[in-house]
Amino acid sequence: MDKQTQISCLVLDDQLFATNILKAHIKQLPQLSLQLSTTEVDLALSVVNESKIDLVFLDIQMPEMSGLDFLQRCKNKCKFIFTTAYSDYAIAGYEHDIVDFLLKPISFERFKRAVEKFEAISKSEQLTARVDRQMMVIKGDAKQNFYKIDLDDILFIKGLSNYIAIHRSSGSPIITYMNLKEIIGELPEDRFCQVHRSYIVSLAHIDSLTRNNITIGTAIIPISTSRKTAFFKLWERWYR
Repeated sequence: MDKQTQISCLVLDDQLFATNILKAHIKQLPQLSLQLSTTEVDLALSVVNESKIDLVFLDIQMPEMSGLDFLQRCKNKCKFIFTTAYSDYAIAGYEHDIVDFLLKPISFERFKRAVEKFEAISKSEQLTARVDRQMMVIKGDAKQNFYKIDLDDILFIKGLSNYIAIHRSSGSPIITYMNLKEIIGELPEDRFCQVHRSYIVSLAHIDSLTRNNITIGTAIIPISTSRKTAFFKLWERWYR
């Protein structure tokens, strides 16, 4: 994660003095943006469910609801760093894939290392997501069960009844048993556009266009009347 990226965070602890310590630590790290510091579980749940929270500093042992129960109710929405005075909870915390476990009293240096760990995890996940979006795997013919295709290599895709031909910059077209409706759902909608019932184009590889046709290499691809508005709106956003 870039150091300039703001990390939206929330503090939940049933003891006010504990939230104040964490608030003081948060103020020392400019990449952290504190959205809420509270002792109220229901309020914290509401904010996590309704807002974009990246990281929650969460006390494990609270009277209204345990930290583990809180995590279960919103674990897919954000990441967690557990805070507690009881080291016995550490194993339970790591079993739930938390970022880190801070034992009270929490020093600033230990707090900072936990935040750096969150940043490293986030950076790794973002890189993985970018790599995943760059590649796709499709079923091939009898001789080649699967093809791994770099999305940047795709020029355009032509529908051939129940088959499609994926035209690439690096080699001959790949023919596979799919239709355009199936493959368009696998492609990033900000990079590929279906411009005709028989064609999907890569915006990055368009060499020139008119109101009715797109040129990619030596291929002239028609733009159907019903798809012109959507295509040209996307095209304008692409090159804005």
